[in-house]
Formats: sequence, structure tokens, C-alpha cells
Amino acid sequence: MKAPPGEPLVGERYEVEVGAVAHGGGHCVARHEGRVLFVRHTLPGERVIVEITEGTTKSRFLRGDAVEVLEAAKERIEAPCPFAGPGKCGGCDWQHVTPGGQRKLKGQVLTEQLAKLAGLTAAEAGWDGSVEPVGGKLPPGAVPAWRTRVQYVVDPASGSVGLRKHRSHDIQPVDRCLIAAEGVSELGVEARSWPGVESVDVIAATGSSDRQVVLVPEVGAQLPIVELDRPVSISRIDDHDNFHRVHGRTFVREVAAGRTWRVSNGGFWQIHPEAPDTLVSAVLEGLDPQWGESALDLYCGVGLFAGALAERVGDDGAVLGIESGKQAVLDARHNLAALENVRIECDKVETLLPRTGITSTDLIVLDPPRAGAGRETIAHLSGLEARRIAYVACDPAALARDLAYFREGGYRPVSLRAFDLFPMTHHFECVAILEPAQGARTA
Repeated sequence: MKAPPGEPLVGERYEVEVGAVAHGGGHCVARHEGRVLFVRHTLPGERVIVEITEGTTKSRFLRGDAVEVLEAAKERIEAPCPFAGPGKCGGCDWQHVTPGGQRKLKGQVLTEQLAKLAGLTAAEAGWDGSVEPVGGKLPPGAVPAWRTRVQYVVDPASGSVGLRKHRSHDIQPVDRCLIAAEGVSELGVEARSWPGVESVDVIAATGSSDRQVVLVPEVGAQLPIVELDRPVSISRIDDHDNFHRVHGRTFVREVAAGRTWRVSNGGFWQIHPEAPDTLVSAVLEGLDPQWGESALDLYCGVGLFAGALAERVGDDGAVLGIESGKQAVLDARHNLAALENVRIECDKVETLLPRTGITSTDLIVLDPPRAGAGRETIAHLSGLEARRIAYVACDPAALARDLAYFREGGYRPVSLRAFDLFPMTHHFECVAILEPAQGARTA
């Protein structure tokens, strides 16, 4: 890669007044001599000394860390994690912010994205402006241990594990991740050495005792003998990204929505232990499925929403799930084998949906990847005359863009809920419910 033009400014320090929170990365916006700075480890309204971490004299904008706080915001606290802060672990963005302050920042991001990309106010989106906390109330200063899946990277020199620094391949050694769930921490991964290993993925299932460790060995290296503090299944990923069992199961059993779910090969599952039930509840409440209705579950994963919908629409109804991941489809078919009114197909949504011959349906759930569903897919969905559509989104910008596309197709949001399913980070999850706009043609 070519070096960026201009003289490097990395290491330069400026005194700035911090403005609004920005979407993505845990940054806030500041300006210095007319140039935009994206600053981490700060809060709106603060006055800080920022040290530049990326950019040159010719960069359109600069990135930096607040290394000294001159005037603090009222929501600022001492970061409870010793590995949080400038130049350290990049996993958490808001360790220095009260829980209520974190949710306030996320609400500001969603408000800004709705206005900028969808042309909607909170009221027009059916949103009350809040980001809802999930999980029980913690004592002051306590950190929620919610992350049931943690990917550690291994320092090749020492063999010890750590976590990536922000926007870097550099490793921050850690002896404990405060947001890791108890089922992850109890394995003692941080306490042992991992010679010949590049990364260690740890999965702690919710509702069962299943624990899984997935190792990526260094090229040509022999896997070490793994002895951890609890019973655990071990797998590895080879140089061609193929998954291999070393011992134990190749899957974990997750419990949610009144059902046990097989999730194989380290596949996708919501990482907050209460996320699946929270999202299923929001989707079902918003859609209000009726007996005998038909439904689509798009980007269906291992079948979480499809299973919940199938039980509500009953034997006279039908649910079609579409998922591109082959192993996820096998898991979904296994998980929902007892439900005769569900069919799961393997392909990309944008490829398969037009070929199904489906011209109408009653309900649609879509939980697309972070980039969103996109204009073409949404145009197709808007023509299916669905009574209601539930859109589950992990990125507020993608959600807002797709809401604008739905408006082009004659659909409007009637409710929107945001959930703080990733405390201490800038991430959160949304569920939007859409209906045909009054008088709109959706055929």
C-alpha cells in the first residue's frame, strides 16, 4: 500500500472542544483549524487534548484519541477495565461512560441516521427515542458480562492471548475481559499459553453447559494439547477455512424462544444471552401473526424467527426461510424438523426470492447482514403485499437507508425499538415494524 500523501500528523496533539457523537467506531466529532477530527475516548461537550492516530496534512479528516480531559462531561466515569483507553483494547468504545450515557449516545446516533438517510424524525419512525436496556440492573460500577463469544488473538512471541487494538493488528494482552460471559471466563483461556496458534474463539452457549473452543493454527504448526478448566469441545479451522473436529461436538446447543437450537461450526448466534428472546418477542409483538398466515424469514440463520412464526401461524400457515450459509441451513432444518409448516432453502435472498414464484405473503421478517438488504431486494419485498414487515437491524445507517427504500415501495415504519444488546460498545440492535402506507400501492 502506498503511503498517504502529505506530511504525517500522527502523534501531534491539539486542544479541541468535542461535538456530537458520530456513527460507528465510538467516535465523537471535533474540529481543529477547520478540519474534522474523529475522536475516541471522549464525550460530547468535553474539552480535551487529542493525540492524532491517523492522518496527514492532506487528509480530509483525522482520527485521534482523547489523552487528557480538560473539561469532563457529567456522564464520564473512570473506565472499570484496565485495558480500556487510548492505545489499548479496541473492543469497548464506552467504558468511560455511564450506562445511561451510553444509551443516550446510541439514541443520538439513531436519531441522526434516521434524519440524514431516511428523512424521518423519531416520531415519524414510531420510535420513542429510547434505547432499551436489556438484562437485570447491576450495582454501580459493575460491568455487564454479556459476551458469550469472544475471539482472542495470540501473540506469536509469547503465546499469550489478547484482543486487537482499535483499527490495528497490534495485540493488547489481557488476563480477563470484563464483558466476557461467565461461561467464557470460566474456561481459563487467558491463563495458558497457545504456541503455534493464531486465534482462539471461545463460545459459551446460553441455556446449556456446552462450551466450544475453535482454534486457528499458524501455517504448518501442530496444535497444542488443550487442557482447560471446564469440559469443552475443541475444533480447528485449516488454511482453507474448513472446519474440523478435534474432540467433542462440532456444535453448541442454545436455548431460546422455548426451543433448543443447534449452532454448528462456530456459526452465527446473537452473543448477548438475552438477545434471541428479546428480538423474537419484539418481532412477534410487532407482527402479531395470525393462524393460517404465510410468512417469509429472510437471512434466517439457524431458524430462530422461522420457528417462532411457525408456531403462531399454525398448521394452516406456512413459513419459508432463506439463508445462504450451507451449515446454517442444515442446522435450521434440524432445529425445525418437527414443524411441518416450515421450509428452509439455501441461497442468497436476492437470488432465490425472485425464483420462488411467490407473488404475495402476509408477513416478512428480514435480519440482513450489517450492510443491509439494499434497494433491489426491498423493491421486490415491497411488491409482495405483506400485511406487516419486521426489519431486524444491527447497523442504524443500513436500517435508515433501507427504510428510505421501503418508502419508495409504499411502506412506512409504524414502530421502531432499539435495544442495548452490546453494552460498553457503540453497537445496538433495532426492530422496525412496517406497514403499507395509507393509500399506497404495494402490488
